[in-house]
Amino acid sequence: MRDFEPRRRSKRRFDDDTHFERSPSRLRLSAENAYDAVDGLPEGDRWSTWDQSTAGQRGPQPHPDWLVTALAAVDTEMGVLKTGKEADVFLLRRGVPGTGESCLLAAKRYRSAEHRLFHRDAGYLEGRRVKESRTNRAMANRTAFGRQVVAAQWADAEFATLCRLYEAGVPVPYPVQILDTEVLLEFIGDPDGTAAPRLAEIRTRGVDLAPLWDQLVDMLVLLARFGLAHGDLSAYNLLVHQDRLVMIDLPQVVDVVANPRGAHFLDRDALNVAKWFTGHDLTGGTVAPDELPALLRKEAGLLA
Repeated sequence: MRDFEPRRRSKRRFDDDTHFERSPSRLRLSAENAYDAVDGLPEGDRWSTWDQSTAGQRGPQPHPDWLVTALAAVDTEMGVLKTGKEADVFLLRRGVPGTGESCLLAAKRYRSAEHRLFHRDAGYLEGRRVKESRTNRAMANRTAFGRQVVAAQWADAEFATLCRLYEAGVPVPYPVQILDTEVLLEFIGDPDGTAAPRLAEIRTRGVDLAPLWDQLVDMLVLLARFGLAHGDLSAYNLLVHQDRLVMIDLPQVVDVVANPRGAHFLDRDALNVAKWFTGHDLTGGTVAPDELPALLRKEAGLLA
């Protein structure tokens, strides 16, 4: 099987929600020698937030060996990986100064209520209710308070889902921690900060796509057995790293049983990815692309 090669960066195509910085691996902020009077760190750096998250706000144990949890660690901003209408993703290096102990993290930060545009959230939030009717009304009416609750729900839902799926063996980034509306994740890419290409960027076609297709079918079957749909699955939120497919962007995960439109989201995920693989001349695979929607409905226990 040949290597999965990313398309040339100058030819990148993106969906209508996001754009990506041309050089996500550019490192270090401009004010290298400017120090903050509060924490004494270079501008743009912060002390590790690991101790600010409670045990329930940290990823599954045992924590991976690569993760730096030392309280003396510093989080250094390395640049923007992705900007979107709901959240921005930054590259961080968490390391202990004066040592070789460090790791790369992706910091997904949901925007404040004043700058957020959850343009598609109404359908996804069906089935996600809270106990207080006042809060539910605020969410429905999109008041400032309601939008803040929605933001917290996006972050909480993504972190909880990632924890659950990671423990189940689904290929997702390790969820490091959550603090307010910032979710810290395993960075999927190379040690120099170059992010793994999205499925939409690779050049692979035909029979060479079969291993990736089979990986995708396996992960979607696992989600369906949990009663979940990604909710917005496409070739843009699937990464290819070292011949391995990794699913990202799960804030809008849908409970296909509780949500009245659950079957719709399940079918849409399946059809979106099946269309991409078919359009790239997929040959082989254990499941035919046109059979995927019915398979996922069956695994989720939904009637056809």
